[in-house]
Amino acid sequence: MALTKLTSNLIEGGTGTDWVTAIQTSNFTAAAGKGYFVNTTSQVLYVNLPVGVVGMEITIQDYAGTFATNKVILNANGSEKIQGSALEGQITTNNATAVLIYQDATKGWTSQDVSLIPPPVPVDYLVVAGGGGGGASISGGGGAGGLRTSYGSTQGGGQSSESSLTLVSATNYTVTVGAGGTGGTDSGIGGVANGSNGGNSVFSTITSIGGGTSEDYGGNGIDGGSGGGSPRRSGSTYGNAVTSPVVQGYRGGQGSTTGGTDNYGSGAGGGGAGSVGGNASGSTGGAGGSGLAVSITGSSVAYAGGGGGGAYNGIGGSGTDGGGNGSGGTVAATNGSPNIGAGGGAGGYPTTRTGGDGGSGVVILRYTGLAVTNPGSGLTFTTATVGSDKVTTFTAGTGNIQFN
Repeated sequence: MALTKLTSNLIEGGTGTDWVTAIQTSNFTAAAGKGYFVNTTSQVLYVNLPVGVVGMEITIQDYAGTFATNKVILNANGSEKIQGSALEGQITTNNATAVLIYQDATKGWTSQDVSLIPPPVPVDYLVVAGGGGGGASISGGGGAGGLRTSYGSTQGGGQSSESSLTLVSATNYTVTVGAGGTGGTDSGIGGVANGSNGGNSVFSTITSIGGGTSEDYGGNGIDGGSGGGSPRRSGSTYGNAVTSPVVQGYRGGQGSTTGGTDNYGSGAGGGGAGSVGGNASGSTGGAGGSGLAVSITGSSVAYAGGGGGGAYNGIGGSGTDGGGNGSGGTVAATNGSPNIGAGGGAGGYPTTRTGGDGGSGVVILRYTGLAVTNPGSGLTFTTATVGSDKVTTFTAGTGNIQFN
């Protein structure tokens, strides 16, 4: 290979750079005392460094001013160091002239233009949104919060589980734990207030949608991560499970009327992560849809069950897997269980008209080797060790986290 000698060669006690005139456009192994013009216009390039000798120099010049777009990645020889670390090095500054100097076995190759590449952090997750509130006055149960997970084989709505995320240490990632929706209320004629959907839960690029609620006896079930149940009314419709960004749960059930009139009957159960909400039957409210068992914490726990439907002087539907029970006669509706994204039970009639609140969601992460920190505060969480992994469970709040 032709060389242009710009300074003296590396000789006893002295240093110098022999510049290689051929432009480097593919991966290569560098040699002591050489300088290289490196063109990364088309791709990231890898440079393998030789065995280090104290005082040895290698120079890398950005030929096309593209290192910030396509970086140069440096690999040390064997167990030798870069900037005192076993991590790979990188040059990411446009038009950089990086002079690499080998200091010793402790520091290895060093340069002001070289930074280290943090190791990738594979993370499994379970992200469950807040459950929807139960509707008021013979309405449908709240739908469970959407459930997305990379752990196990299945996620909400019978979908295959998603891929784990590969993240970077010392980088901010957003976590939000969705709140449960409020139950509907009825203070008498003209005093009805509908319930609300649960809040979304978020981890990095993963968003789970809050469970749907149900309008009062004159309305319909509302869409959500899992849909709210249908009220007791001819022609009423159940809430569907959302399909964007992905399917995360099931729809609510269908309400019923009795005696040929809309004044009687019962509401349906809200959908769950594991099944459709139960249909109402006569004066018995529909049961909530089942949740889904996930073992990301090391124990099998059922998350995201639907709330039961309310009844007119009958039997309220049972909540399932933490979902609240629907009201019937004088038995009040109950709330969905917190931190599993369960839906609230629906209100009944005549004396127990108020629906139960949905349960809050949860975000659970499973990873190896590093620790989660919350540099901006705002999150409530705990970390446990499960085998060789760490499991961090977020139960409230919103904020940024890092793996360090």
